[in-house]
Amino acid sequence: QVQLLESRGGLVQPGDSLTLSCIVSGRTSSRPTMGWFRQAPGKEREFVAGSRWNQGSYFYADSVRGRFTISRDKAKNTLYLQMNSLKPGEPAVYYCATTPFAGGVVTTSDYAYWGQGAQVTVSS
Repeated sequence: QVQLLESRGGLVQPGDSLTLSCIVSGRTSSRPTMGWFRQAPGKEREFVAGSRWNQGSYFYADSVRGRFTISRDKAKNTLYLQMNSLKPGEPAVYYCATTPFAGGVVTTSDYAYWGQGAQVTVSS
């Protein structure tokens, strides 16, 4: 069993930065890959960034590459998502999740455990 506890989101202005965190508990063998997803109102949940937990390598959606940075602290069992230059059109609920599959997993249905979600609002 894996549990994920996300930090709160927040209200930011366009162009601002925000960092989300996700504390993970449970067996590391059941979560070789972790990811961040987001879901805007009326839209499907989409992949944002992923982390191969043990290798410390990362992969991104094209829409956020260069602006968002995913990282993890193994000692603290924490996954991070630093979001820079947030745009007015990308407020959403952000979720961290784990998958038992290794590699660059980007499909929502491949992720088994999910955090509670963090609301990020971008507004001037």
